[in-house]
Formats: sequence, structure tokens, C-alpha cells
Amino acid sequence: MTATPVTPSSTYRIQLQPGFTFADAAGAVPYLAALGITHLHLSPVLEAVPGSRHGYDVVDHTRVRAAFGGEQGLRELSRTAREHGLGLILDIVPNHMAVPAPEYLNGPLWAVLRDGPSSPYAPWFDIDWDALGGRVLLPVLGEPVPDVLGELSVVKDKAAGGRVLRYYDHRFPLRAGTEDLPLPELLEAQWYRLAYWRTARTELNYRRFFTISDLIAVRVERPEVFEATHATVLGLLREGVVDGLRIDHPDGLADPAGYLRRLAEATGGRWTVVEKILQRDEELPSDWACAGTTGYDALDRVDGLFTDPEGAAELADFYREFTGVPDDRGGRWAATARRAAYRVVTHDLAAEVARLTRSAQRALAAAPPDADTGAGAGAGAGAEAGAGAEAGADGGAGAGALADAIRELLVRVPVYRPYVRPGQPAADADTALMEGAADRAREQCPTALSPVLDLMRDLALGRRPGEDAADFCVRFAQVASALHAKSVEDTSFYRYVPLLSLCEVGRDPGHPATTPEEFHAYCARLLRERPATGTVLSTHDTKRSADLRLRLAVLTERPAAWREWLAARDARAARLGTPAAPDRHTQYTVFQTGVGLGFCSPDRLVPAVLKAVRESGLRTSWTEQDEAYEKAVADFTDEGPCGVQVYDIGEFTGTLERYAAANSLGAALLHLTMPGVPDVYQGTEYPVYTLVDPDNRGTLHQPEPGTNRFGVARTLQELLDGAEPRGFDQAKLRLTAVALRLRREHPEWYGPAAAYRPLAAAGPAAAHAVAFVRGEGAVSVATRLPARLEDAGGWDGTVLPLPPGTWQDRLTGARHEGRVPLATLLAGSPVALLTPA
Repeated sequence: MTATPVTPSSTYRIQLQPGFTFADAAGAVPYLAALGITHLHLSPVLEAVPGSRHGYDVVDHTRVRAAFGGEQGLRELSRTAREHGLGLILDIVPNHMAVPAPEYLNGPLWAVLRDGPSSPYAPWFDIDWDALGGRVLLPVLGEPVPDVLGELSVVKDKAAGGRVLRYYDHRFPLRAGTEDLPLPELLEAQWYRLAYWRTARTELNYRRFFTISDLIAVRVERPEVFEATHATVLGLLREGVVDGLRIDHPDGLADPAGYLRRLAEATGGRWTVVEKILQRDEELPSDWACAGTTGYDALDRVDGLFTDPEGAAELADFYREFTGVPDDRGGRWAATARRAAYRVVTHDLAAEVARLTRSAQRALAAAPPDADTGAGAGAGAGAEAGAGAEAGADGGAGAGALADAIRELLVRVPVYRPYVRPGQPAADADTALMEGAADRAREQCPTALSPVLDLMRDLALGRRPGEDAADFCVRFAQVASALHAKSVEDTSFYRYVPLLSLCEVGRDPGHPATTPEEFHAYCARLLRERPATGTVLSTHDTKRSADLRLRLAVLTERPAAWREWLAARDARAARLGTPAAPDRHTQYTVFQTGVGLGFCSPDRLVPAVLKAVRESGLRTSWTEQDEAYEKAVADFTDEGPCGVQVYDIGEFTGTLERYAAANSLGAALLHLTMPGVPDVYQGTEYPVYTLVDPDNRGTLHQPEPGTNRFGVARTLQELLDGAEPRGFDQAKLRLTAVALRLRREHPEWYGPAAAYRPLAAAGPAAAHAVAFVRGEGAVSVATRLPARLEDAGGWDGTVLPLPPGTWQDRLTGARHEGRVPLATLLAGSPVALLTPA
């Protein structure tokens, strides 16, 4: 690598898709440069499944996506960006590739399906060839094989290179010499086994991304696979077309630390962040060669500052009273999360647990343990309170006991995964993690399972020799990651919903709030350990945008108002004759989502609500849809909250708006000026109220009336020239631009080497101010819990001692020095951004 690694001052995430190409992104460059951005952060750019709107389903690592303009289009975007002083950051996907339809779009996978384990591409994919007698399960059929024989045929397909097996849009290669066999014999002669799609849950023999069977895991830990899948991206880095990387889902990799070390060597140490979701008390492994995370840990701390813990507890009490849901089906967080984990590990991840069990059997057979394997110990495992029938214990000996112990350990891993490398001593943190999981399992499982739990713990910690033991160690961590994501983010977050803003990637509903002292300690640690880490508030994966979450956070300051308003909706619905909600849990969720949106549209809210009830799996699911229930949910949402009661929602939202705007401005200021590299999600320099994907993955647009779509907005320039903002929209735009420009112009204040020092307010309302100094040259001041502040009488008697000298507010132009009353400092805005006058 010849280019010098550069740390961005800030990044701006752009969602590329066939309707928004490299050329479209280039059109936005002048505006983004004026905004103060230093790097465009592009969603995946390599060739993906045709029509994909996200790009994480890569089919070809050697080509830049043609639908975006190809490699030439990317190079032209880079040139345009450079002309305006901007660089590019690429999002890359090392963990998996797509299993597309038609299958020949993925050339390496096509070769494996055709030639089997002897294919030179066989080592690319994480396939258990022993599980199905040397064949790969392809669960793509709408019905079992006997029922679809008439829908299968051998045809000539020029794009596929000859005769293939066709099933609707699917094309499958034929093993040499089998083309003319009768269809039943032809099916049996292939290196793959076509199967009913439902068999994926129990019989799949390749590792996938979470529970998505059309994303097959890639063994990037193998040097030849790493080189082949990264050559194009590394070439773009080498030539200076791009400057840095965002790594998707490193927790799926066999050896994240090894991968990042190899990547850092190959890139020459380019700025790289990883999509690692840390729990509140978890730290990024110190041996990961990267700048840090993509920033969900920052989202958690910032959101927590604007959440009142007492109000959150009051909301939870009301929610349980209103919905009447059992503790483990949405009533209480810990019980709900545990039950969901059992459900996912016994059902959705049954094939993954079966593969772990086979690996454990081979490992124990190769190196017999000193202790009893616990034959017969499976009876009753998983009967912990709250697990119920979902524990699904296999009451037999041998494999059943092993599977029970594996499940019991997996559901008790409190973070995404351990990071043990086979053949190396486990880190103290990983040892404590797995020892703790085993201890908790022993307390709640039958005594007879205890020795088996110890065996599985030792295998997970890499304490046993041999290839099969190493295989178990690696796979246990990968399955733990999938389980955590599916059971917490994709199930529990839709079951436990007293406050929807807590049900967000990176957040923990069990710890809803952050004190100013905790926030300052977190920032100091970032500056000490990962000063160039990423920080975010909204992403393409957040279930709700920051502004929507921060509006809902006001409910923790107004829990009584929420209780009264929601309780009154039943009487209102009865008078209007609107459809009743199918259950109180859905009613609560729908109305709170509507309040978050502010004025809901059925085109947006109904799909989000249907996704929520399917993800929760309480009454319907993606694979077992209850059509009558889903219709009742849609009718209630469409005709009530989005119909005649939509004005009620707008009226109630209006009572929250002043406080919500203060929250949004405060969070934006902290995000843009705290340690780390802020990533601004497309459009969020303005207020944005979006729900879970696909609602939040539209194309970038510049919502400024009377301006060219991607020109420098006239209003932005006016605001930067000192015009007073007209409303919250312009106030947020001005704040974002001023902060980003300061970051760009003053790396000595905001760069990785810049200092961070808390400023403490003094007086009765001191807890409502969050303030700090960056690099001794800039002061940020934000208001927290503004409604509670108003209730307590405002800022009267509370002052903020500023550092020596005269300071000018870059937002208002006002000058201040000494001990400034916060009522004066924040007279016209809930935030202030000061620099030396």
C-alpha cells in the first residue's frame, strides 16, 4: 500500500441500490462537502443478487456491482469526491455469500454444487460433508421432493453454460455423466440434495448467516479464500480509490482477531471499524487490529442520557398492567430474553446445535474424557423455570445429553460470543464467561447433566486437543453469536415493549439509562483505548431512527400522560367503531410506534407492525403465519391508529415535541463532538422518523424545498452565514453542519489525539446538563431530561463554569465567560457549542 492511512473526521452513510447509483452519490458530493463531511461511507459495492437493495448478499467478489455503474462508476465517484476533499469508506462482507436464484450467479458455489468436495472451491464454504453422506442440503423446494417432481426438469441454459436442472427461477448444475438419467436417479446422483424449505431448520449442513439459509458462510480464515475474496477491495485501497473499511458481522468469523490482523497487514493499517455489538460491560478484544466498532456502544450511552430511569420503571409497570402478558412472554426483560433464547436454540438453530453435537461426539471419541460423559443425563434438561415446553430436552443418552448441555450453555452466554482460539489459552474474560455460564446451568439443570456441562465448557474453552475439539470450539462461538442476535434483537425486542426506544441494536432494556458520570467515563475510555472508533445514532440496521427514539424517550419523563392517553384510546375506539386490537400487547406496540412516527401512514406502519408480530413469534411468525391474526393486526392499525385516530396521535405527539426536539439536538451535539468518528446516516442532518428496514433504507434525498436535489442547499448556506433557524428542521441542520465543519477544520480539538475533559455544572439543576471540553478549544453543552427540568423550575440557580477566556457560541454568536448561568447560556437553544472568541 502506497497511500498514507487517514482517519476520517466524519463519515456519511449512503445506501446504494439500483435506484441510487454511484453517479447519484456523486451528485450529492458538493452538498456533503458543504455540510462538513470528510468521507462517504458506502453500503456494499461488490456484485450482489440482482435487485438487492442492501448488497450484503454478495455473489462475486471480483466485480464492482454493475447496477451501480461498475468499477468505472466507483472510480468516477472517488474522483468527484477527491475534487471536493472527500474520501470513501467501503462496507465489506467477509462472513457469507448469497445462495442466489439462479445459482450460477455465485460461480464458486456453482462449482462446488457441480463437482462436490473435490472442487477447488470446496474449501471456500463451511459445509459439513459428512452429515449427508457427502452432499449439500439445498432447502429451496416449496414442497417435499415427491410432490414437486413435475416441476423439475433438465433444460439447456446458455447463461449457465449448458444443461442444468431447473426449478422455477433456480438452476442447478449437473454432475458429469448424469444428464440423461431418469429424474429420480438424477436427483440422487448429484452432490447436492434438493429439499423442502422447512428442512433447513433441522437438516441444513452448511453454516449460514444467522437463520438465513440463502446466505452461506465463507471460510475466510483460509489464506487462499481471504486473498480471493479481498483482492478487488485491496486493489481499490492500494490505488487510493477508497480509504477505509467497515467490516460486516465479524462475530460470524472463525477467528475475528486473526482476520483483522491479516486485513490490517494487507491494507497497510487503513482505518477500519467492525460491526461489533458490545454489551454495556463488555470491551472490544484488545488484540483486534482495528480502530474500533461501528458505534452501537456509543448509541447506547447517548440514548441512555435522555432516558429517565424512574419514568422507565413506571412505564414498565403500566405496560404489564395494560397488557397482562406473562413475565416470560414480554412481561419482564430477563425472563422474556431467556425464554426467547430457548425457543431459538431449540427450533430455529436446531441444525446448528445438531452439528455442534456431532462435533462434540467426534472430539470426545478422539480424546476420551476422564469424567463420565453423563449418559442418560439429558432427562429433564432445559426444565428451568420459564423455559417450559420450549426447552425441548432430548431425554436420551449420549448425543441427547450432549445436545442438552450445549443448549444450556448457549442460552447462558450473556454476550454475543467468546473469542477462544483453538490451541491457545483462553483469555481471562472468555474463561470467566464460560465458567459463569456453566455454573448458572448447573444451578438450574438436573444434577446428572453437570459432568456433561463441564465437558462442553472445556471444549468451548479449547481445553481439549484434536481437530474435532478445535472445530467445536470455533463453532460454539459462531452459534452463540447467531443465538444472541436472533433471540435478543430479532425476538425479545419485539416481545418486551414497554418503551420501544430501548429495543434497539446495542441497547439493553435491563439498563435503560446513562448518568452523566457514566457517559464521561465511557468517553474517557474511548479516548484512552480506541480514540478513532466509530460512533452512530442511526444506521441501516437500527429498528428506529434516533429522532423517533428520542421522541419516545420523552415518555419516561411523562409516564402519567402516556398512561392516561393510551387508556383513553379504548373508549375512543368504541365511540368510533374502529376494529379492536387482536390483543393488548399489539395495541400497546402499535400506538407507541404511531406516537414515535408522529402522524402515521398505513403504508409505513402496517408493514412494520406485521414484521414485529412475526419476529416476536408469539401469535404468528415468518414460517408459521396465522393469516386471520395478521389481518386483524393490519385492520386495527390501518383503520384505527392510522385512520380515524391518527389525529389523536398527532395531538399527543405535539405535547412531546418541544422536549423531543431538545433531546434530538442534544444527542446530535454529543454524537458529533464526543471522542470517536461520527457516522451520519443519510438524511439525518434533518429530523428523520423511520422504522425498521425496509422503511429506513430508502434512497438519499435532500429534503430542502426550492433547491436543486443535490446542490448545496441555499438554506444551509444562509444558516452558516448566521440566519436564524426556522423551526427544528433547520436547527438540526445548522447544528450538524457547524459541528462537522469544526471537526474538519480543527483536528487538534476533535481528532484521535484531542483531549476530553468533563465540565460539571453547579446548582439545583446540574444533573440536567452534560458538558465537556474537547482539545481545550471547544465546549459542548447539552440539556438532558428537559421535561423533568421544566417541572423542577428550569435552570434557575444553576451555572456552568467555563474554562478561562471568552467563549463564543458557534450556533448563536453569543459570548460568555466565567461562571455562566445556564438560563443565559441556553436561553435560545437546548444546546451550545462554544469556541474561543
